[in-house]
Amino acid sequence: MPSYRYCPHCGTPLMALPMSGRERMACVQDGCQFVQWDNPLPVLAAVVEYEGKLLLARNAAWPPSMYALVTGFLERDETPEAGVARELKEETNLDAQSVSLIGVYEFMRKNELIIAYHVRATGTIALSEELADYKLVAPEKMRIWNAGTGFAVADWLAARGYPVRFFDRQTGEDIPDPRQAARAEGAGATLQYRP
Repeated sequence: MPSYRYCPHCGTPLMALPMSGRERMACVQDGCQFVQWDNPLPVLAAVVEYEGKLLLARNAAWPPSMYALVTGFLERDETPEAGVARELKEETNLDAQSVSLIGVYEFMRKNELIIAYHVRATGTIALSEELADYKLVAPEKMRIWNAGTGFAVADWLAARGYPVRFFDRQTGEDIPDPRQAARAEGAGATLQYRP
């Protein structure tokens, strides 16, 4: 959500006010009561299993070496399971045969809450204009980015006995599992929720 300077209801300049234990941008115009809560947006992510491999996609705006999961925003009046199947169809033309929750992950950098699913897919891949490319990777060969949806991939791999290998996106070098360091520091609960 954009950070407002003016109230979207009445146009009055917003002011930083203490509310619910935090400072929030709020309208001070009598009777308006607009508050920008700035809550995280729910984002759906699919660890897509297709023909025995994991599908990674490259957004058309990304550099050639950057691939990630199929993701998208949850829409009004849509369950997360239906939403992830819809996103998969819209972006790749694949059909979701099964959808199961992996977990829920924070992505504070973008103020998002990622709801990650394992999706078994069938069909013929045809990319939307939003995607420039895709690749299929054998689960045992996956190298995982150390943020957001990467933790969902790591949990999916670990649950199936595959190796979990993280890499640094800046250097491309393998790095220790950041989930282990967070658990050792007692912060593991901030990384994820798994059912």
